[in-house]
Amino acid sequence: MPAVVRPVSVRLWFLPIRTRVPLKFGPETLDTVTLARVSMTVRDDHGNEAVGWGETPLSVQWVWPSPLPFQTRQHALMDFTRRLVAAWADWPVMAHPLVSGARFQAEAMLPLQREFNRERPEPEHLPYLAALVCTSPFDLALHDALGNLLHRNSFHCYSRDHVGSDLAAMLEPAADAPGVSFADLAPDQFLNPEPPAELPVWHLVGGLDPLESTDLAGDEPDDGFPVLLEDWIRTDGLTCLKVKLRGTDHDWDLERLRRIAALARPLGVTDLSADFNCTVTDPAYVSSIMDVIERHDPWLWQHLLYIEQPFPYDLESHSIDVHAIARRKPLFLDESAHDWQHVRLGRQLGWNGVALKTCKTLTGALLSLCWARAHGMPLMVQDLTNPMLAIIPHVRLAAHADTIRGVECNAMQFYPQASAPEEAVLPGLYRRRRGRLDLSGLGAHGLGQGPAVTARQLPDPDCRS
Repeated sequence: MPAVVRPVSVRLWFLPIRTRVPLKFGPETLDTVTLARVSMTVRDDHGNEAVGWGETPLSVQWVWPSPLPFQTRQHALMDFTRRLVAAWADWPVMAHPLVSGARFQAEAMLPLQREFNRERPEPEHLPYLAALVCTSPFDLALHDALGNLLHRNSFHCYSRDHVGSDLAAMLEPAADAPGVSFADLAPDQFLNPEPPAELPVWHLVGGLDPLESTDLAGDEPDDGFPVLLEDWIRTDGLTCLKVKLRGTDHDWDLERLRRIAALARPLGVTDLSADFNCTVTDPAYVSSIMDVIERHDPWLWQHLLYIEQPFPYDLESHSIDVHAIARRKPLFLDESAHDWQHVRLGRQLGWNGVALKTCKTLTGALLSLCWARAHGMPLMVQDLTNPMLAIIPHVRLAAHADTIRGVECNAMQFYPQASAPEEAVLPGLYRRRRGRLDLSGLGAHGLGQGPAVTARQLPDPDCRS
């Protein structure tokens, strides 16, 4: 029999935190973020109940790049999230979370987003990516609750027996992939049933980050945590660096990559990636940088594992053919990989890898994972600077997804003290040691958040239904 549940009550908290150092997203800089934390009680078809938890940073600059004031966008995200409380509490569908989550996005979230946008002038219309991020903590809580109800790891609850149907009911293969079929397949066939207890961890090198002492401005924090990249590498034993670039300044981007490679190589770094922040509009920009590196920097070229999302979010409005880049290095969709349909469109344009994020809903990440795996696209799991509870399903997904190289986790760089209560019960997860994260202390049930849920004293909920 399928494992089916429906929500019966929902609570929502907003938890604001500040960064210790700024994080640059394209033309904007993040120095504060509000996390949405959700508690959802579900009931199965026999009347049994369980509680699940979910948390996602409402990262305004990432989900909604715009010249609109930050506060205008922040308030819109929070208002939409509040509306989702009643929508989820009243959601009548009794189904597996994967089925229910996909249906909620199509039948409840999208109509609510359209209604929300009709109330606002067009420049203030909430983007689809922002709506997904607002929906994510509820969706995570639903998946967590099922695992808690069954006393199982949620990632062991995606067999066909659990889901109640095969993936053909939810996914369609690419038109140019006649050998691909989702008939008789379930998500568990694309997941690692015995995930590793440790994962290599990626460090984000922001565009404002000082690399060496000559880069210091004198206003850096003095809080016991590293500031310089070389100190981060030594302290955390880092071997993987994700380099944020401008995408609008060819010489700066090239010099930044080469300088970081020169610093990192003798310190034991083995893998780098380049993130152009969605600001490039011409593939020739990226190709030119690749040309110089391939000709003149053989170590950097060999150890540049992949390139991440150089081009704008909206693939339909920016249908850029990227085959020439992807033939030379894996090219990963990130912001554009909203759901499996967008992954399919990206593949048509030449993208050949997918960066998954739990902040776009776990339902969406799992369906994109299955679609990408079936079409031979490698995977990464990328961060949204997830602290506190938000990091747990993020690393769990990476462990079960068999990524090309570990997981990105950078909350310990930008707000390391924000997770102090959770770190007290899961120390291996909130500090990077020997370039790795230790997942062994995670809970056995649900998404593994159990040990951390009770670690933090919460205020009264912002709203409930």
